[in-house]
Amino acid sequence: MTEIPEHLLKRSRERRSALGLGGEESASEGATSTPSAAAPAVAASSAPAAASGPAGRGAAKAPAAPPPPKKVHPTVIAAQSRRKIPFWAMLALSLLPVWMFLYARSLTQTVEASEGPLGLGAEVYSNCASCHGGAGGGGVGYQFSGGEVLKSYPHIEDQIRYVYYGTGAYNIAGVTIPGNPDREGGAHVTGALGNMPQFGSSAGGALTDYQLLSVICHVRYTLGGADPTSEEWAEEFATWCSEDSEIYSGLQDGAFGLRDIENFVDGLIPIGMEPSPGTPPGAR
Repeated sequence: MTEIPEHLLKRSRERRSALGLGGEESASEGATSTPSAAAPAVAASSAPAAASGPAGRGAAKAPAAPPPPKKVHPTVIAAQSRRKIPFWAMLALSLLPVWMFLYARSLTQTVEASEGPLGLGAEVYSNCASCHGGAGGGGVGYQFSGGEVLKSYPHIEDQIRYVYYGTGAYNIAGVTIPGNPDREGGAHVTGALGNMPQFGSSAGGALTDYQLLSVICHVRYTLGGADPTSEEWAEEFATWCSEDSEIYSGLQDGAFGLRDIENFVDGLIPIGMEPSPGTPPGAR
C-alpha cells in the first residue's frame, strides 16, 4: 500500500474544511487508497456540474433579445400626430345644420316679403332680359341701367304707354320718338334697334296690366337706379310702384285697367289714347 504524504493529507483536510465536508480526518483515513484521496477533487468538480442543472441553467442563461419593433404605416403615424378637434369645435359643427336652416329660412322669408310691383317685376323681367340684358345693360335693345331709362322716360306714364303698345303703334301714329325728344345724349328712335312687341293685354300682348306696371317699376327703380326716397322720384314711386299703390292694387284686383286711367296727371296724354301724329308722348 502506498502511503500518502502528510502535507497532502493536510491540504485535503483544509480543502474539506473549506467546503464544509466535515472535521479532521484520521491518519487511518488518510492511509486509504488513491480513489479516496481523489474524492475532494470529485466533490470539487461536482459543484460546477450542479450549477449546470435546471436551476443553474436558468440563472446562467442570458436574457433573450427583445423583438424588433413593428413597422407602423405612415398614414397611421400621421393620424396619431394630427391635432384632435377640440370640444368647442365639435359643438359648433353640430350646430351648423341648425344655422344653415335658419339662414335658408331668412332668405326665403326675404323673398316672400318682397311683394308689390318691385317683387313681381323682378320675375316678369325675364321676358325682357334677352334683349335688354339681365341687369339692364342693353344688347339688342336699349340700356336701362345707369339711369339711361330715366333719361328716355322722365315720366312713368310715357314708358307705360310705349311698352303697352310697342313700336308698331308709334310708327302707325307717325311718332318715332317715345318719351323725351330732348333726351340727354340724343333721343331714342323707334325701330333703331329693332321693333319691340306690344305687351299690353288689350293690345294683344302677353302681360296683364298689373304685370306690365310691375316690370316697368322694376326697370326704373331696381335697374335704372331711381331713388324712391329722393324728392325727384318719391311721388311717382308712391303713386305707381309702392306696395301701398292704389293703382297697382286696382289693376291686380281687376277693378280697372291701364286703358281706363285717363288724365291721371294733368297735361299728360291719357294712357288709353294712342299718341296723335306729331305729338311726342308725354308732352306737357
